[in-house]
Amino acid sequence: MIKKIEEDEIAIGLIQLLKDGKKEEFQDVTKELMPYDVAHLYKELPTKRKPLFLEYLDLKELAYLLRYLTRDEQLHVIEILKPDRSAELLDLMKNDELAVMLTGLSSDAIDKLIKKMKHEESAAIRKILSYPEKSAGRSMSDRFVWIEKSYTVEEAIDKLKHFSDLAEYLNYLYVIDHERKLVGVVSYRDLLLAETDVVIEDIMVKNVVKVDVSTKQEEVAKLIARHDFVSIPVVVEDNTLAGIITVDDVVDIIMREADDDIGMLLASGKDIDFTTPPFIAAYRRLPWLILLLFIGLVSGSIIARFEATLEAVVALAFFMPMIAGMTGNTGTQSLAIVVRGFVTEDLSPKKTMKLIFREFLVGIIIGLTCAIVILIIAYIWQGSLVLGLVVGASLLATLIIGTLAGTIIPLILHKFNVDPAVASGPLITTINDILSLLIYFGIATMFISKLM
Repeated sequence: MIKKIEEDEIAIGLIQLLKDGKKEEFQDVTKELMPYDVAHLYKELPTKRKPLFLEYLDLKELAYLLRYLTRDEQLHVIEILKPDRSAELLDLMKNDELAVMLTGLSSDAIDKLIKKMKHEESAAIRKILSYPEKSAGRSMSDRFVWIEKSYTVEEAIDKLKHFSDLAEYLNYLYVIDHERKLVGVVSYRDLLLAETDVVIEDIMVKNVVKVDVSTKQEEVAKLIARHDFVSIPVVVEDNTLAGIITVDDVVDIIMREADDDIGMLLASGKDIDFTTPPFIAAYRRLPWLILLLFIGLVSGSIIARFEATLEAVVALAFFMPMIAGMTGNTGTQSLAIVVRGFVTEDLSPKKTMKLIFREFLVGIIIGLTCAIVILIIAYIWQGSLVLGLVVGASLLATLIIGTLAGTIIPLILHKFNVDPAVASGPLITTINDILSLLIYFGIATMFISKLM
């Protein structure tokens, strides 16, 4: 509560400074705040106050502010700013973050935004945008310090001091030869401990862990996590050093991937957040739901086909929602495990078969347990052992199939380079509903004479 009161007081104070035109006092306050807090205050401001708020912020604070905004909000900020100031801001932004903001825009829109940038900066952005989406090339930064293998330690340290603004992470220096080929890496610790006249080639590590510009973002994240790196070099095909990916870039990648996967798993659309207007949110969610609606009609046709079985044994209707619901739930659980595994594991054919077999056993264990429980319930409620066996056997079969469907479908999609998250929870649930009803009524029809 105290924090909320403090935030409100700061917001009121900043608004008053904006009204009074006290730019220096305004900047004194914002410089004491964390970038996230500045972004939060900006979002909460009345719309009419935002342009002046952005004008009063210095460019560095403005660049930090953009990191905490959605892409639509970032583009809106660029649109509000005067052309020259927006060009300076784009020059100051990290190229990988700028590339993320520009991704998905038309060529004309991109040209309009970057035409006033410095030539070398706009050229770098165009180069990054030329790489495939979700690749290392799209996520790398070309702002880093490199040194030549012929440098002495003293020359390397002098260069590091000269380009200190580019030394975002004081951990590694990447070593190149005269053709800009990556040949080694030196830690800053090694530089500090070595004599100043020692040649870099003599102290560098030659076995460098690196990635190609076409490497998928998820693979980069795995490598950095596996080796506990804070950055990793990115090279093109001939081993020329093109850029680096830092650990904060990886965190952003993981968050974007998780956001995308959750959106697709729930079939709700990845471009929907708390601020999305209701009509736009509905428009983005409707295509999936309408598709699932038509698929769901198949379930109705199955029930109609087995109408005679239902009329003969009305008690079967009581267990229908449970059979369908349990099958969909176990399939979604398996789907979540597999999708998460794509981020944390390298799935070899052997490991994939082991996973499928493991999930098959899980389906059997879950199915047997639930089948026994429902058999007892059906027998006590209806006094019919045959009904209990029919429901129990159906539940066992459908839970095994549901578990395997939730495992195999995303594996197949991954094999064909399709994001496995598109095998969304609702889709697998709907498919499992159809399969579970077919199995349930099929078994019930086989034993209809004994049920009656």
